[in-house]
Amino acid sequence: MTKPLIISDCDEVLLHMIVPFQQWLGESQGVTFRMVGNSFADAMRWTESGEPVGERDIWRLLGGFFDTEMGRQTPINGSVQGINALAEHADVVILTNLNDERQVRRKQQLADHGVHARVFTNQGPKGPALAAILAEYAPSRAIFIDDLPQHIKSAAEIVPHVRRLHLCGEPMLAPHINCAHEAGDAHARIDNWAEATPWLLEQLLQEDFE
Repeated sequence: MTKPLIISDCDEVLLHMIVPFQQWLGESQGVTFRMVGNSFADAMRWTESGEPVGERDIWRLLGGFFDTEMGRQTPINGSVQGINALAEHADVVILTNLNDERQVRRKQQLADHGVHARVFTNQGPKGPALAAILAEYAPSRAIFIDDLPQHIKSAAEIVPHVRRLHLCGEPMLAPHINCAHEAGDAHARIDNWAEATPWLLEQLLQEDFE
């Protein structure tokens, strides 16, 4: 009989990303990052001019961060303990929206923090990637965890039988992110692992999963 499967995002679910990114931008890139609304792009401005950072430079800066600064990322409180507790009852894989050439570094980064899991990279909506992972593992049940509502919605549309948790563990971002649970796409919205871990374990172990 196949095992259950946990499919988890990484940035802002397992590891802090926006805070070290903000620090790096201010220290060496001449960019001020200040989250006001829910637009990531609007949060980035050139410090000297106050002008918004253009889309091409946003992607360049994000790529530069993941190429050279992943060592700045630290675990979300309780995430390592939580995901490892889940791994006692299920297979755990990571589905992260990074370019494929960064897969090895992401896997090593997580291992350095005590999370030893297979890492899948992806670009764009995560629903199709989830479907491919499910086809490979054929789990008895599956749970998907992500911090962004668009990925939760993609999962709801393409693999609706998967249980979905909306979790953003970064306090700087969480208040600005639209709630996938309120939108009807997630089964729950929990932004801390102290509460998320028992909820996830309950979902894994309950008999009437469907």
